Amino acid sequence: MPHPMPPPSTPPVPLADLLARTDLGLRQLAGPREGVAIHWVHTSEMADPVPYLLGGEMLLTAGMHLAEVRAAAATSPATTLDAYLDGYAARTVAAGAAALGFGIAPVHDTVPPALVAACDRHGLPLVEVPPDTPFTAVESAVWQAVTEARHRELTRLSEAQRALAAAAARPDPASAVLRALARHVHGWTALLAPDGAEHGTAGPRPDDPVRAAAGRLARVLGAGGPSSATDTLPGTSLSAYALTGRSPGRQALALVVAADPHDPPAHAIAGVAAVLLSLITGPATAHGAAAAEHPAALVRLLLGARPADVAPLLGAPLWTVVHAERRRDTTESAASLAAALGTTLVAPGPAAGLPAAPGAHPTTEPTARTEAASAPGSTPALRALIPADQEVTAHPGWTLGVSEPAPAAELATADRHAAAALRRALAGRTALVRHRTPGPHSITSLVTPTDARQHAQALLAPLTDSPPLLATLHNWLSLHGSWDRTATALGLHRNTVRQRITRIAGLLDTDLDDPDVRMELWFALRALDRDASRV
Repeated sequence: MPHPMPPPSTPPVPLADLLARTDLGLRQLAGPREGVAIHWVHTSEMADPVPYLLGGEMLLTAGMHLAEVRAAAATSPATTLDAYLDGYAARTVAAGAAALGFGIAPVHDTVPPALVAACDRHGLPLVEVPPDTPFTAVESAVWQAVTEARHRELTRLSEAQRALAAAAARPDPASAVLRALARHVHGWTALLAPDGAEHGTAGPRPDDPVRAAAGRLARVLGAGGPSSATDTLPGTSLSAYALTGRSPGRQALALVVAADPHDPPAHAIAGVAAVLLSLITGPATAHGAAAAEHPAALVRLLLGARPADVAPLLGAPLWTVVHAERRRDTTESAASLAAALGTTLVAPGPAAGLPAAPGAHPTTEPTARTEAASAPGSTPALRALIPADQEVTAHPGWTLGVSEPAPAAELATADRHAAAALRRALAGRTALVRHRTPGPHSITSLVTPTDARQHAQALLAPLTDSPPLLATLHNWLSLHGSWDRTATALGLHRNTVRQRITRIAGLLDTDLDDPDVRMELWFALRALDRDASRV
């Protein structure tokens, strides 16, 4: 039997919350009643639904498949309903399903007692679904709860990022970040050396076993081991992150966080703090005297400063912007990527880092990245600033989009170019894509910027009030009209992309299958992009 897949990144829904909803009328008949979490819902009337289960779902059935078993039992004494239901419950548990929902209607008047007994034996929560509750109502309730929980998580992550960035700009920034992190993960945080020495702590001090386990994690990371490690103790989850950028002769520090094991956002928040603490505790002479101001420059960017305002702090005349997305099949950390890129200027999260140019046109990349980031299961991107004389190469476990070298005053444009390159890399399943700007003698140089902008604004006027449509058209054209690659780049379903493109064709009253039309629209979008980059 295949092993169940890991649970999805979306927040789970406690089964108790569904049972508490009076509009559903659900009633639990068997199985454990504490700590049961539902990730999704699957309906099946197959005698063996196991090949179609992913793990973590509530399996809903009206028991139609039991008629076949009864018919078989009538002709074969070796086949019994009790034996079948016992095997059905055992296989469902082995496939990783979180619960079984049995509908009273239209086939059965009650839940078969043999199924209740089988679920009790195998530890499978069994829920009775009353006749007046359609399965779609249960599915809708689960997705509504998932959406609300995800919104709460994203709000919490956004607030934590702002608080950590503000703490990094205060006097004694390492201590301020530890305190802010402890508040937002509701736990204990510490900077530990490999020998167990504490270089700062915040939050409620845990008991001796937790501190001893934290010291072991710090030793593992300090001995040249992985970039992160975890441990679990009763009631506590420990996460440790190696801080990059320590110069030779100085002890490598690890950020250790002790938090509630049932609080997934705490891990993401701790990852943000690890990046900031890597900057704060990094050496002051990594790339010359100006490198001492790099953390200050990044923090000011995180707090909303214009790139030109922090140019004196950056030092190097030209910089490359890198956008990175962690692949689902990797455990590589942001710290390991920063070390491979040779920079401490790394900002986590799709909303962090370099701001887009004020007044940027909605067809530019920030809109598309925001839309992609809101898709279920998407992984937050990272942004990095790298001196232009350093080569950027592919890194295992990450997909990279790389801009051309740009001065600090043009970093907002480079940021959009890196985002576009990352989208192409994700859509094409390529490890690294570099943005290339057309040369000075391209066909677009034959039209003055003013004329190009006026023509573009007139041509795209029907779409100006719909940023999602503009973003979809921009991506679809850049990916040569591929539905699947555009859906991947935007984090949408391919049918959603088709519907949007059909609507765009209707609003523009044009044939998007015509290559001449596509070319004209692409030149128009590019003209608006160039106009936005000069704001």
